[in-house]
Amino acid sequence: MSPTDTIAAVATPAGRGGVGIVRVSGPAAKSISLAVTGQQLKPRFATFTDFVDHSETVIDQGLALLFEGPASFTGEDVLELQGHGGPVVMSLLLARVVELGARMARPGEFSERAFLNDKLDLSQAEAVADLIDSTTEAAARGALRSLKGVFSDQIRTLDAEVVRLRMYVEAAIDFPEEEIDFLSDSGLVSGLEAALKHLAELTQQTHQGALLREGLTLVLVGAPNAGKSSLMNQFVGDEISIVTEVPGTTRDVIRESISLDGIPLKLVDTAGLRETDNMIEAEGVRRAKAELLAADGVLVVIDIAADHQWQTTVAELLGDSKLAAPIFVVLNKIDIASETPVLESVAGYTCVPISAFTGEGIDQLKAELLQVFAPNASIEGSFIARSRHVDALRRAEIHLREGQRVLLEDSAGELFAEELRYCHETLSEITGEFTSDDLLGRIFSTFCIGK
Repeated sequence: MSPTDTIAAVATPAGRGGVGIVRVSGPAAKSISLAVTGQQLKPRFATFTDFVDHSETVIDQGLALLFEGPASFTGEDVLELQGHGGPVVMSLLLARVVELGARMARPGEFSERAFLNDKLDLSQAEAVADLIDSTTEAAARGALRSLKGVFSDQIRTLDAEVVRLRMYVEAAIDFPEEEIDFLSDSGLVSGLEAALKHLAELTQQTHQGALLREGLTLVLVGAPNAGKSSLMNQFVGDEISIVTEVPGTTRDVIRESISLDGIPLKLVDTAGLRETDNMIEAEGVRRAKAELLAADGVLVVIDIAADHQWQTTVAELLGDSKLAAPIFVVLNKIDIASETPVLESVAGYTCVPISAFTGEGIDQLKAELLQVFAPNASIEGSFIARSRHVDALRRAEIHLREGQRVLLEDSAGELFAEELRYCHETLSEITGEFTSDDLLGRIFSTFCIGK
């Protein structure tokens, strides 16, 4: 499926740097290498050479590497010109390559060609972008495991179980003269149950992988002076939020990203929730309420030293917002409270006593967050995943559950086979073996140019 044109792009970030790379892929890569370097390059060897323009004027000098297809990243002939990383030099070198017959690559087009030429499946291609975009060590390691095919292998193993069920059932339907009574076969039911169990385990791992990639958004809300900004500073380890004794100090939304045991965590500090006539503070309150709706988790911060009716306060702060996200009640200022509360669950909320001033209880709060958002999965050894993978597995389970229902309740073999087919196609969307051009376009358009 190799395209007939040749693409090129600067594969290093914009700006100045010690090294800049122009990458070329396609059938003209060899002729371009000859024209730019003036020599036949030995494949897979780095050659120090001048890079020249059409008049033999030297543009730059550096290393040239030629990778012959199919033993290359894209499966095509690939040329890399590694020069000095100045924007003018890179622009001149790229212009020379385009002059020689290449065209500017679209975002992600190198990885797209690797996918089209069966060098990577779709989830591995996505892992390339995820590895580049990783914000934590754990996310980078997870992306590398996905790039090596750990996630794809698990999808294919599950898919093979579904295909085996399909083969048995469809054979019984297509060859009735064989008199295969699959409805009474206990092995079919046990195989279906095993596939459902495997799917549930993989879905849990995929949720964990999506968490590694996309992280969590935790929104801090509370009354003015409850200690939200102090808690934010404790999490971040720096004084990014202003802390004073004056209520209503925070007027805008303050965001900061950290790592929580390998999970990317986006903290959002908001204005204190209260009725106010101050136009600026009122806008801050409005924005705080809007952030609540988009949160993955909510930390309701309570001044336990001053608020002895805090359960009522929590209800008032949340109002009728009917949040789907987990809610944690943070009982702050235990260092000056008359009585120290204990870690407990009250009214369905996990209540964690802390002191944002001294740091007491912060580790316990982090542990509770991890227990809720990553209860049974270890970050170490996880692969990285995306929301679309989680959605595909959810739809696959729906088809498998429906297949189980029509098999056991209605004895409808044809309908069971059809649900298995839908399940197979849904799983194949993850690796790209069954997918639409529109989906491919959306995925690769999010990649950086040159990858």
